[in-house]
Amino acid sequence: QVQLVESGGGLVQAGDSLRLSCAASGRTFSTYAMGWFRQAPGKEREFVAVITSGSSTNYADSVKGRFTISRDNAKNTVYLQMNSLKPEDTAVYYCAARRFMTSKYDYWGQGTQVTVSS
Repeated sequence: QVQLVESGGGLVQAGDSLRLSCAASGRTFSTYAMGWFRQAPGKEREFVAVITSGSSTNYADSVKGRFTISRDNAKNTVYLQMNSLKPEDTAVYYCAARRFMTSKYDYWGQGTQVTVSS
């Protein structure tokens, strides 16, 4: 069982930066792939970024060059550094964990609100 606790959301202006954090329970954190997703009201949840247990990364086209995902296994924490924020980045951001040798994300955080004003 994994619990994910997110923090770092807030209200910022376009062009500003935020760093989201997601702290995970469990001693097997280093074996999980960790992903970030986001969802705006009335919209479907969409993929943002993922970092594997081997620290390879992948990003949605909409955030490439602006967002960076990273992890600190000693702290059981994954981060999403968001730079050059745009109003269209406004959403609830969720972190999720995927167990080794599985294809789906099994654990989800509660979400943290990111609002970007123009």
